[in-house]
Amino acid sequence: MTDQLLIDVADGIATLTMNRPDARNAMTGEMLAALETAVRRFAADPDVRCVVLTGAGKAFCAGGDVKGQAQAAAARASGGSINIEQRVYGLRTGMEVSRILHEMPKPTLAVIPGPAAGAGLSLALACDLRIAAADAKLTTAFAKVGASGDYGGSYFLPRLVGAAKARELYFTADVITGQEAHALGIVNRVYPADELPAQARAYAQKLAALPTAAIGYMKRNLNAADEASLAQVLDMEAEHMVRTMLTEDHANAARAFVEKRAPEFRGR
Repeated sequence: MTDQLLIDVADGIATLTMNRPDARNAMTGEMLAALETAVRRFAADPDVRCVVLTGAGKAFCAGGDVKGQAQAAAARASGGSINIEQRVYGLRTGMEVSRILHEMPKPTLAVIPGPAAGAGLSLALACDLRIAAADAKLTTAFAKVGASGDYGGSYFLPRLVGAAKARELYFTADVITGQEAHALGIVNRVYPADELPAQARAYAQKLAALPTAAIGYMKRNLNAADEASLAQVLDMEAEHMVRTMLTEDHANAARAFVEKRAPEFRGR
């Protein structure tokens, strides 16, 4: 257990809060290990129907520990050795967090109260949906420290804003507000900072009330559509449509439609 990641589970919603507010929730190995364990756990938990990722205090996540990176660079400059393969393996292993957030069979929501930079922004992009404070600051940041980027940002960002704009945001590391990110399609909704917590709770409750089994199949369809051919997507849609029509949620919703009332989904 670590106090660098706070976990709260209530009403089908698992809220994961990165908790280093004095450092704008910058990532550490300890935090990332806890985050990976948590997302794997809740991806497989049928009682959790929505996963929320956010940051403590007034920030989402400032990305990697740049001070630690500077110390490592100084050590190399003074003759220290580095095992590149080992470093690549360690980083790639940690980046599984982004894949799990993207692929888990239930909705994931990033709530961005303030700065989201570098790998922190990448984690937000890995979620299905994002809501932010209107004045939150978002930046890819990597170019400012001479790095190329990680945690999937170069996969997710072009799919949201297009190739040319993604290149601009990566190359220049320009800082944009939550309001500007909304205009670009990076975040789904923006609110005044003081309204964000209540709006985030309401939105998460809305997501947790959806037919979770169907949402999982929708995610598989939409994720495959990024790379697959039309024929492959049609095949997948056909299979998943039949499977979802065999769920309790579909039967209950069909009955509710006939009875002219709102359906109550149970995620089964």
